[in-house]
Amino acid sequence: MTRRHRLASVHDLPPLARFGGLLATDLRDVTSDPSALDTEGFWAVVADFEGRVVCARFGDVRREPVPAPTPYAAPGAWRGPRPTDWTSSLDRAGYTEGVRRVRRHIAAGEVYQANLCRVLSAPLPDPYAADVDALTALLARGNPAPYAGTVRLPEHGVEVATASPELFLRRSGRTVESGPIKGTGRRAEDLLEKDHAENVMIVDLVRNDLGRVCATGSVTVPALCAVEPHPGLVHLVSTVRGELAPGAGWAELFAAAFPPGSVTGAPKSSALRIIGELETAPRGPYCGGIGWVDADRGTGELAVGIRTFWIDRPTPAGAVLRFGTGAGITWGSDPDREWDETELKAARLLAVASEVQQPTGRTMR
Repeated sequence: MTRRHRLASVHDLPPLARFGGLLATDLRDVTSDPSALDTEGFWAVVADFEGRVVCARFGDVRREPVPAPTPYAAPGAWRGPRPTDWTSSLDRAGYTEGVRRVRRHIAAGEVYQANLCRVLSAPLPDPYAADVDALTALLARGNPAPYAGTVRLPEHGVEVATASPELFLRRSGRTVESGPIKGTGRRAEDLLEKDHAENVMIVDLVRNDLGRVCATGSVTVPALCAVEPHPGLVHLVSTVRGELAPGAGWAELFAAAFPPGSVTGAPKSSALRIIGELETAPRGPYCGGIGWVDADRGTGELAVGIRTFWIDRPTPAGAVLRFGTGAGITWGSDPDREWDETELKAARLLAVASEVQQPTGRTMR
């Protein structure tokens, strides 16, 4: 990429958000207060696993599909990291030992399940040209997802692209719904009894979370352990639904349900403590909540921030692409199989993000 194709600074990129065929521009307001989501306007939301919340209100929202990937050497083309440059916050030995430690916590009766994750990182070869919206175009082509989204707020340290398959919270008026995923395999035949048991545990947790802010008796489970296909794998997905109690809004929903139960464990408080002991890197937007809220219409949809990339800029001249992957650990977990599950979840997405398009039209990975 020539110098004339580069941005003078990442801050030259205008703020935007993309969700479900919508493009939001004309940034009007940014706040960390989720209660703003019950006021007015269209908001993009990024909530880190560690609790940082960024809510951005946009003035212009229109239907616009994700553009096709920009050809190599053209302005705005994505240049991903080299496939060999990815490093993990936990290597195989560290991760499998973490699985064994979770099983010891389970044996001691401290927890039924805990989600153990690791964060993959790779330097971007041209930090001045790294635009998360260009990565979004590649993801839409190479790994389409039901809750795909992008939030680009360079001035606020948010550059996120998600290909999430999992619904965290959907709201329509007073009705709220969650779609926890637990259980992953290459094919439906790969799913084990352990996967079904794990899903049911998390459904119980989500029912309890929503029950804290929903009217008594309104929380139901319309679907339990449905097999859902996604690019390169299948998941077990359940649906939990309820009616918000009078006076409860987005702030109360966040307080009751965050972080998502499917990426923490049960009981949630014990799982979070164990996660803090075993994981060596912050999750950031991975395993958080990413999505949109239309306060004027009383609707919104937040995904669990899995299958998610984000750009971290530790220095003005450096940019690192990060991606998280993990697995739910139960007493029936095999350490090597759980490592393999984290590899399976990451493989397709890393291949897309590490793609370098060549002038010949071929790709290198």
